[in-house]
Amino acid sequence: MLTLTQELYDRIVAHARADHPDEACGIVAGPAGSDRPERFVPMLNAARSPTFYEFDSGDLLRLYRDLDDRDEEPVIVYHSHTATEAYPSRTDISYANEPGAHYVLVSTADTDEAGPFQFRSYRIVDGVVTEEDVKVVAAY
Repeated sequence: MLTLTQELYDRIVAHARADHPDEACGIVAGPAGSDRPERFVPMLNAARSPTFYEFDSGDLLRLYRDLDDRDEEPVIVYHSHTATEAYPSRTDISYANEPGAHYVLVSTADTDEAGPFQFRSYRIVDGVVTEEDVKVVAAY
């Protein structure tokens, strides 16, 4: 189960809506080994595409150096789908290289500024996708 604060949930959704019609992407970092998302890190979709997301390689290198310096890891890797449901595509599955992370998808298809939208979380390990419950809390 993914547990995250209402603030982080709202920030992920806001980023997905702000970047629509392009896919949004980013991570939420947390203390290494904690499985507790704490620090919201929106990233630029270098592909600037409504059907694909890609972290800029330079940004990604800086991010991982920063995570190492802070003794953090990506707890959530998120992105949006702008025209399909919030389920990992074959490309998403092939690019999932953080076996300990929660992969969050927000679908902004069929939505407007007020909603509705889909917010779903998955574990993706060795190409196997497992959906998990999401629990939103006021604080940890």
